[in-house]
Order: sequence, then C-alpha cells, then structure tokens
Amino acid sequence: MPQENFNDLAAFVTVAREQSFTRAAVKLGVSQSALSQTVRGLEERLGLRLLTRTTRRVSPTAAGERLLQTAGPRFDEIQSELSALSDMRDKPAGTVRITAGEHAAISVLAPALDKILPNYPDINVEITVDYGLTDIVAERYDAGVRLGEQLAKDMIAVKIAPEMRMAVVGAPSYFRQNPWPEVPEDLTAHNCIQIRMPTYGNILFWEFEKDGHELKVRVEGQLVFNNIAMRLDAAKRGLGLAYMPEDIVAEDIAKGTLIRVLEDWCVPFPGYHLYYPNRRHASPAFALVVDALRYRG
Repeated sequence: MPQENFNDLAAFVTVAREQSFTRAAVKLGVSQSALSQTVRGLEERLGLRLLTRTTRRVSPTAAGERLLQTAGPRFDEIQSELSALSDMRDKPAGTVRITAGEHAAISVLAPALDKILPNYPDINVEITVDYGLTDIVAERYDAGVRLGEQLAKDMIAVKIAPEMRMAVVGAPSYFRQNPWPEVPEDLTAHNCIQIRMPTYGNILFWEFEKDGHELKVRVEGQLVFNNIAMRLDAAKRGLGLAYMPEDIVAEDIAKGTLIRVLEDWCVPFPGYHLYYPNRRHASPAFALVVDALRYRG
C-alpha cells in the first residue's frame, strides 16, 4: 500500500472528534466541502467507510473508531512536541561550541556570557582555546573567534570587540636594572618574556608600526610561556619585558605595578570577530549568544 497522506488522517481525526464537518472545517480553517472531499478520498484509498454521516451528526464506524484510537494519540504527541519546540524559541536551550584564542575567551567571551547565562539555565557554552585557524565546520564548532584580518571570506562575520592594541610592559624593579628601550630594535638587548603559540609551537614575533613603517622583532629571554597569566605574573615580578594585550595590563599600568614602553610603536589593529557558516535557521540558543557578543560601540 502506498504511504498515506497524513493531512488526510489529520482531517479525519478532527472530524471524528468533533462529530461534525462544520465544526471541524472551522477548526482546520478549510471549507466544509473541501474537508468532506478530503475524508472521502481517504475512505476510497483505504476501501473502508470511516464515518457514518446523518443530517444531525457524524460518527465513526467500527473501522473509523479503530483508526481514531490509533492515529489520534499520535497526532496529539506530534502537536505536543511542536509546542515544545515552539517554547524553545522563548526559552533557548542547547549547547553552543566556540573556538577562540585565550585573550578573546578571557576579555570578550567571558564577560558577555556572564550577563546572559544566568538568565538562560538551559544554554550550555563550550569554549575551546585554540590559536590556529580551525576549520569550524570539520571540527563541528558552531562558531570561531578570530581577529578581523584573519577571517575566511566565505564566513559570516560579526564584530564582537573594538580595535586592539598591544603593550610592552615591565615592572619598576626591572627598569631599575635596565634602560628603557627607545625603539623596538632595542628589545634585542633586553630579557623578554617570549610567547610560544600553543597550536603552531613557534615563538611569536613582536610586531610594531609607526608612521607606516612595520617592524617585526624576534626577541630573546630566559622565559617562554604559552599563556597570558604566566606572562603577566612574570612581568610583574620583574623577570623581563612582556608583550601583552593592552586591556590585560591597563589596570597594572594605572596602578604603577607595570610601566609601559614603546607606546608610540603600538598602533590599533582590527579587533575580534565571531565567524560562522551561513545558516538559514540558526538555533535560538546560538542566535542569543551571537546577539550577546555583538559589539555595539
């Protein structure tokens, strides 16, 4: 037997329950004649009379009653599930997976999520710190966070942070033993806290620019770290100069626990963007997270 038309079954269930083509037609939003034709078509395909029609009422036959008892609860379950899915629009739920660098995770993602997650207990966010240009589709991430200049052209990009600047800083105790660098090249004579990129394993060059002149300096020093917290701690203890995101060290600079040098060589550059593939129907949870991260400055 060919697969039945579920619209026909739904029409039959409504008529059988209402025991009236008139009331069922109003409930379904169709004409009475169209509804009658739909049910008649179902009866013809099954080769069974499902409804007994009189001038005053409509009642199911034995075959119709059996079909009603079988199909009716199934349609109720489907309707209940559709209602539950509709509720998710107002109460977003699910897991959102994001890959980001450490600084973006600390300075951008965490503050934004702090504001929304307490209000949406059914949303879970998984953040993986990764400095590489991860293939978020292949790795099954919902989105990634990267600097604006690193974005793939075929991705949707949402700006989630203002422009950034780097800062070269050292503790007062360090500068009591060492002169201030006047130009980036002077850093080669300093004990610099180096940065090893966790993904690629290479030592990061310190990048500078002034009056359109770009310069990359390969620094050296006794310490190499692959995370922000240890670089910051080492710098504050006077163990060397550190190359840090400006916002991470702003408070220490203001308090005098760190001293900034080469500020005129540290120019702004494009900030972080959230990127993800085009989705016609993003989940409510994902849409909420994107909106919370969106930069509105």
